[in-house]
Amino acid sequence: MRKTKTTRYDVAEHLRTPKEMAAYLECVLEESNGDASMVAKAIGDIARARGMSQVAKDSGLSRESLYKALSGERSPGIDTILKVISALGIKLHAEART
Repeated sequence: MRKTKTTRYDVAEHLRTPKEMAAYLECVLEESNGDASMVAKAIGDIARARGMSQVAKDSGLSRESLYKALSGERSPGIDTILKVISALGIKLHAEART
């Protein structure tokens, strides 16, 4: 019997366009149920897809601090999130619940 070979799934490998990145973040925001670390992880996935070095440069934050802040193991400050979102070229908006 042949063994099945598996590889670890990395969503960052599948986020190719800004539309895909925004759609992914939108889904995570809807499904997170207030879990800030889950949202931070999703933003980290998008940053890795874009290139963490470039995001660090564009946001004015160090690459190492971005990896830590967006690992999903902690909840980064809103200032970090806003800098990274801006560097990614993603626009956040709010709408009333219906």
